[in-house]
Amino acid sequence: MHEPSTVTPANLADALTALRDRPPLVQCLTNIVVAGWTANVLLAVGAAPAMVDNPHEAGEFATIAGGVLVNLGTPYDDTARAMHLAVAATKPAGTPWVLDPVAAGALAWRTSLAQQLMGEARPTIVRGNASEILALAGGSGGRGVESVDSPEAAAQVAKDLAEQQQSVIAVSGPTDHITDGERMVRLSNGHPWLTRVTGVGCALGALMAAFAAVVPDAVVAAAAATATLTVAADSAAQMSRGPGTFAVALLDELTCLEPAQLAERVRIS
Repeated sequence: MHEPSTVTPANLADALTALRDRPPLVQCLTNIVVAGWTANVLLAVGAAPAMVDNPHEAGEFATIAGGVLVNLGTPYDDTARAMHLAVAATKPAGTPWVLDPVAAGALAWRTSLAQQLMGEARPTIVRGNASEILALAGGSGGRGVESVDSPEAAAQVAKDLAEQQQSVIAVSGPTDHITDGERMVRLSNGHPWLTRVTGVGCALGALMAAFAAVVPDAVVAAAAATATLTVAADSAAQMSRGPGTFAVALLDELTCLEPAQLAERVRIS
């Protein structure tokens, strides 16, 4: 029997209210496949995206952003340099930042890059699928961006990594697991079509950066981002014929979702 979560639906609703009341500026150093979609998801929920990912400006911008996303989906030499500079700038500025180690474990260079960035400044949140999180702890990773492990299998490793890194670890899957090493939040909303739209997981990392900009408790921030996306997905799926209409409906539902609806419909344990 799982212990009850100490994060409540009301906490998640309050986080969404805070984001809408104080729309955060979110710097996204993300991959070329998902940049436009990520920006639209942030706009839909009420945040302001800024896709500043070049080495000339990334460090400077990280000092004025509310939150920073570093996503390793399509790393290049220039964007990797920009990531190092942005991450370094978050430390003195106190800017929360989220690491999304896409395909960590499957490819050596990006795995090394993820580990270097984690060593340069403590990420507020690390978000990935189970195989990516296991890879950061020394596992072999999945098939590219596909996980071959379940979130449940990665739960203890996530707790250990959270304690070691002093970061919140968010493991995405049919049931999302979010932990700071002591607390473990499980969220069970969402729809299979979330895996049929390119960049939904990447956009979730950006949402976590947005919520971390306005919510001091990073577990609540990660859980609120996850719940907002997956509860909106539940509604979007009901009015969609397939992944194409679902993607459009998801943006609409992110805009229309009210904090009280989030608290009522989230499945949390």
